[in-house]
Amino acid sequence: MNDTRLIDIAAALGISVTTVSKALKGYTDVSAITRARVLEMVTSMNYKPNVNAVNLRTNETKTIGVIIPTMVHHFFSSVLNGILDEAENRGYLVIILQSNEKYELEKKQIALLLQKRVDGILISLSNETDDFTHINEAIKKNTPVVLFDKIAKLVNCSKVVINDRKAAYDAVTYLIEKGYKKIAHFRGSYTPQNSIDRFLGYKKALEDHNIPYDSSLVYLCDHNADFEDGYANAQKLVNDHKDVDAVFAVTDLVAIGIIKHLNEMQIKIPEQIAVFGFSNWFMSTVISPKLTTIDQPGYEIGQRAASILINEIAQIKEHLPVTHQIIELPTQIIERESTLRS
Repeated sequence: MNDTRLIDIAAALGISVTTVSKALKGYTDVSAITRARVLEMVTSMNYKPNVNAVNLRTNETKTIGVIIPTMVHHFFSSVLNGILDEAENRGYLVIILQSNEKYELEKKQIALLLQKRVDGILISLSNETDDFTHINEAIKKNTPVVLFDKIAKLVNCSKVVINDRKAAYDAVTYLIEKGYKKIAHFRGSYTPQNSIDRFLGYKKALEDHNIPYDSSLVYLCDHNADFEDGYANAQKLVNDHKDVDAVFAVTDLVAIGIIKHLNEMQIKIPEQIAVFGFSNWFMSTVISPKLTTIDQPGYEIGQRAASILINEIAQIKEHLPVTHQIIELPTQIIERESTLRS
């Protein structure tokens, strides 16, 4: 184990510790000759700076915390890849936590990250989160927070999102223009903003195309908006509404659960019922029929969120004012077999 200290280098060269430190930091009041001697001695003595000591002096840990609701969704895997790449490029380590869509666990994780003295926090809120005190407390403690995907409008911080309402509106408009008239919506739970906005986009598209809104065609996916929700609600839909000809699902996982049940019931997709997903998970191209969906740019969301957070960390360190940003990234429809009538 290397225990070489600055004092050892200074003693070997017959100079002060301050001079050694300044030479390593490139101070101009240290001569080029002295700096060269210090660098040569650093190499020969295999000196490695004590990262913890440096962090204590600079009041930084070079670590950011990330809280995501679940690891199951391919979308969040893509987000994490974007975060990790940006953090590595900027010299930061990442602590990744999963709230399992639980508010109480999310609160504990925020407290843990603050205890670990992370420099900033990235978070996509759990489905249960309707009180944002824990996040606002972190911001009050001068720990910058950036929300992504599932956000809260009442939290004053930077956010990286898509326009969920527009994306849902475009999806339902697409179905209507393909000739589908009786369109059900399998929505997410009532709390997350993205779930609310996707429902509102669905409803607005119906209204703008003179199709009456029918609340009985809206099914709640209050588990985790996942495969099981889609499968169970598809059973209900088939029993309740024999005339439904399309379903717009809040996530691809929900849509895949729908397709699974319809296939088991030998209900033809899309000839009898079309299915439209959301997020463009890789399973969308594996399921049969392949799933039409909204492409949600997960990697870019993670990368931009991490970049904004690290920039805000630097601004706070330099006592500069922080201007919060709301970044809205574009989406697009990926057309596949589940909505294409022959």
